[in-house]
Amino acid sequence: MKAHSDDSISREEALRLLAPENRAELRERAHEATLRHTPKRFDFCSIINARSGACGEDCKWCAQAACWKSGCEVHGWVGTEACVRAAVEAEANGADRIGIVTSGRTLSPAAVDEVCEALKAMRGKTRIGLCASLGLLTEGDLAKLKAAGLERVHCNIETAPSLFPRLCTTHTQADKIDTLKAAKRLGLEICCGGIIGMGETDDQLVEFAFALKEIAPDSIPVNVLHPIEGTPLGGRGILDPERVVDSVALLRLVNPSIPLRFAGGRRDMSDETAAKCIYVGMSAGIAGPLLTTPGADFDDDRELAVRAGYAVGRPR
Repeated sequence: MKAHSDDSISREEALRLLAPENRAELRERAHEATLRHTPKRFDFCSIINARSGACGEDCKWCAQAACWKSGCEVHGWVGTEACVRAAVEAEANGADRIGIVTSGRTLSPAAVDEVCEALKAMRGKTRIGLCASLGLLTEGDLAKLKAAGLERVHCNIETAPSLFPRLCTTHTQADKIDTLKAAKRLGLEICCGGIIGMGETDDQLVEFAFALKEIAPDSIPVNVLHPIEGTPLGGRGILDPERVVDSVALLRLVNPSIPLRFAGGRRDMSDETAAKCIYVGMSAGIAGPLLTTPGADFDDDRELAVRAGYAVGRPR
């Protein structure tokens, strides 16, 4: 197979590579790009579900939306002590960073203060990287969070710009991008990805990959839809494993140097599928409990990463 020294790729070429007859070329080119551009250390993060459910948004994939009858756990802010315990445990498990995640469109001023208090306490007890996924935030809110120790902001664009309005009507991708731009202006790192398996076409998968390229995040979490009963996407079924691998390969080719991170849906994959994903570009992971679905096991994904030639463990 021809080697490709130039990893730049057009939308037309990306779409061509998604054709079934070009699968081998897609995956080998993604593997080559991974070898050239991806640091050989597999990093892990963990999250804490710090406020769950009762969300007023109408995202069709999400069990936390109050408008769906998913049976999602509902609880308010867990408090500083719970966040510190989660950070200590994640660090002990070898995680590089931990994210505070709250349901809902945004945070009230009082809630921002609560998260700031937790961040300061987490920093006082650990050396782990501090991240947060807190919905849509202003630059002022983000500045306060950064002063408290926040290093990375997570806000997914979820899917292709052309598909998003069919999956959520209560906010827009532009709202999300405003939060990401504000974080970048403050010098915060950003984590931005989305969910595959929500009905996107090949064209829309390519559109999604190039939208992420334009944002240029520091990490791209790749969720695979885990259909949850009671949500509008609850009947879609698990995405075909070969489509999962092809999607990861496409994301790697379009974003050759950005870490691609196993996220939601990892537990629905066999280890064989996960190993293929690592071969074509997955180079990081979220481990431990997620929000409304089970997460990956630290040890399982460590073993797969080491087998693929990655070092594992937070640099000291």
